[in-house]
Amino acid sequence: MVQKILAANLVSWRAFVPDFWSAAALLIGLVVLAPMLAVVWLAFHPTENIWPHLMATVLPRYLANTLMLMLGVGALSGLVGTGAAWLVVMYRFPGQRWLDYALLFPMAIPAYIGAYALVDFLNYSGPLQSALRLAMGWHSARDYYFPETHSMGFAIVVLAAAFYPYVYLLARAAFREQSGASYEVARALGAGPVALLFRVGLPLARPAIAAGLALVLMETIADFGTVQHFGVQTLTTGVFSTWFNGDNAGGAAQIAGVILVLILSLVWAERHSRRHARYHRPSRASRPVSPMDLTGPRAWVATVLCLVPLLPGFVLPVGVMGWHALGNPQVWLAAGLAQAVVNTLTVGGLAALLTVTAALVLVYGVRLSGRVLARVVLPMTALGYAAPGAVLAVGILIPVAALDHRLADAVLALTGHDPGLLLTGTAAALVLAYAVRFFGIAQSAVDSAFGRVSPSLPMAARSLGRTGGGTLTAVYLPLMRGSVATALLVVFVECVKELPATLLLRPFNFSTLATRAYELASLEKIGESAPAALLVIAVGLVAVAILARTSRH
Repeated sequence: MVQKILAANLVSWRAFVPDFWSAAALLIGLVVLAPMLAVVWLAFHPTENIWPHLMATVLPRYLANTLMLMLGVGALSGLVGTGAAWLVVMYRFPGQRWLDYALLFPMAIPAYIGAYALVDFLNYSGPLQSALRLAMGWHSARDYYFPETHSMGFAIVVLAAAFYPYVYLLARAAFREQSGASYEVARALGAGPVALLFRVGLPLARPAIAAGLALVLMETIADFGTVQHFGVQTLTTGVFSTWFNGDNAGGAAQIAGVILVLILSLVWAERHSRRHARYHRPSRASRPVSPMDLTGPRAWVATVLCLVPLLPGFVLPVGVMGWHALGNPQVWLAAGLAQAVVNTLTVGGLAALLTVTAALVLVYGVRLSGRVLARVVLPMTALGYAAPGAVLAVGILIPVAALDHRLADAVLALTGHDPGLLLTGTAAALVLAYAVRFFGIAQSAVDSAFGRVSPSLPMAARSLGRTGGGTLTAVYLPLMRGSVATALLVVFVECVKELPATLLLRPFNFSTLATRAYELASLEKIGESAPAALLVIAVGLVAVAILARTSRH
């Protein structure tokens, strides 16, 4: 009896003691989670506690603007994304086939580039107001009224135009996966188009729409370039202002902590809202939704409605930046552009390689060992994608800088030579921030790829004497190379577009395409920023093309 109890306790203990693979998975998971834990620590242990001052002065305004922005962007993105998805799935109308994919194009445009293009198009010297003055005979701004472009309203429009594809993509997939028989029964009972949407389509697609809205709201909170350009003070701009203008890292960490609470609340609310929602198709043989033909004016109204979000989300940014780049071809030879391209390729490539490799080790370690600790850490690592770049920058730069100074002091004490800053003086912190920020993307892609490999293949390899590492390289990787390559490319594209973390963590005099576009546009040099912006858009279009291909069916 005693032996059985000891054996049971030994088995239970082994479930918690990590082997090599689970230890590696646990270490990677802790590295990914460390910046968020550092933000919490710094917020509660600042060098100078300015929390009462923040609460009495700027924090209420930052929080109110952020919540207002979230409300506006969420409502507009949900309306546009869900409506467009319903139209392209349920109806046939002119341009429906290419609009099905074109509505994803705004995902290639970073929101801050859309903001620069919109303001350039709408400002006093822009083509719209110039054409109005010429047509109406007006001579100055006093002769007519035009809305203020640097405002909350235009910021909401730009962000919604950039982020609605998250809702569109998930809602479109949800509508297509529904059974056509449900709609046929509803029509037989007398339901019209509006009743079909509100009584059948939306209730069944609610979990997908909620997930898309959660992504939209997270991206809205994380945005910096757009709100900065429109002069809207949010929590994210507060991190920059408190850190750089106020020279108070502890206060920046406290504001970052508020952002982290908002993000975690969104994640909890999204999962809580669909905890009991279970919608399944009746069977594999169930009939898919059959689109209905629209004719006459209704068909063209559907086409126009789908074109509307494409104008500010894709056509206007590409058109404005392309016009400036073609009208001033010498800007392609401007000093610093080539170096920005090299820097972007270097840090983005290194971060993508590091991120996907770490995701491979983490997911494989969890699957191979099945240890409790590793399985607990695995889902938590996806939170890095939810954390804004500004939050991660605070959680990385301050601890890394402290470590850097201690290393330099130790080397100086031992050798008498001051090596300077070894980590923060290079792009290492930036690569780490990218890896943590986009680790969830790589982990999801890698985990899905592992799940598609038949379990009998690695079992056969292990029975023939292959080690865990040998099985990974000889069996899994050859079968997963397409998914791994896609993960590498998608993470690289996200690194190219990332702005807040890059601004905070880049070394002195180090520019990427994103920071170059931001800096020049902030100085009203739209023409000089156009090449960098167009290159970022071109890279983004590659990711959209891959996404459209994978979501085709």
